[in-house]
Amino acid sequence: MKKFRHQLWGYQLSLPENWHHQSFDHKDGFSEDPDAFLPDYKGPKLAQLLINGEWNSLQQPVFDLWQKHLVKVSLMLGAKNLASAQWTMAGASGYELEIILPKKNPRRLWTGILENGMLVLSFLVLHWKENREEVEPLISRIISSLAYLRGIDSVTVDEQGLPLPEPVQATDPQGIVSDITDPENWHAYRTDFTTGELQAFYLRELPQFGWEVTRYVPYPNPGEYPFARIIMEKAGQFYSLGLLPDQEKFPVGNIVLKSEPDKQLSDGKVQT
Repeated sequence: MKKFRHQLWGYQLSLPENWHHQSFDHKDGFSEDPDAFLPDYKGPKLAQLLINGEWNSLQQPVFDLWQKHLVKVSLMLGAKNLASAQWTMAGASGYELEIILPKKNPRRLWTGILENGMLVLSFLVLHWKENREEVEPLISRIISSLAYLRGIDSVTVDEQGLPLPEPVQATDPQGIVSDITDPENWHAYRTDFTTGELQAFYLRELPQFGWEVTRYVPYPNPGEYPFARIIMEKAGQFYSLGLLPDQEKFPVGNIVLKSEPDKQLSDGKVQT
């Protein structure tokens, strides 16, 4: 078995050596045959696992997210569902069920959802009904190997000591925040990651690199704050980290970092 580690969502799976990983619009697919995700696939190795991560910054009840997920799956595949069962895995909790497809459909569909803090993972498994005895135990072992990581190996850092997901591209901060008056205090990076992925990455990785998060405003949020903001400190140095939605590539987000030389601690709180 080989390990797959998601650098952003921070989960790990054990996969058979001959299985492959593919990305689909911020979703992650796993299968033995890479063509198994094609809509018209008729080959013998239809056995696929699709995982979608979501950052539940509004802290919606996981049951509500589950119901929305089931509606999407049912509309997409013309499926009917049975009663959900509660599901726990790797310290996370949620729901699972086998969805009944039309009788003429030769495929079997299973789905589940898990909540771990603000991180919500939804799972979709699809395979031929005739291969159930062979495929079901294998995919069950893959899903049962799920682990949530405290940190990801081989993360790069910039000159300020900020951990960076890969790939990112350094850019002019004024191209992201137009009203900057002190550009010497700013750094910025463009990414192809969602703001949710970036929030999961930084809240997990910053403490691994010696940063203390003193304030966190998630995005989206109940107020009108238009981006995620993290105030962080290390060795007496304060920085404000902004994770801003890209207006032209939503839900993709960009990273801006501003040094805050004037911030001081008072009664354990950062003065803003």
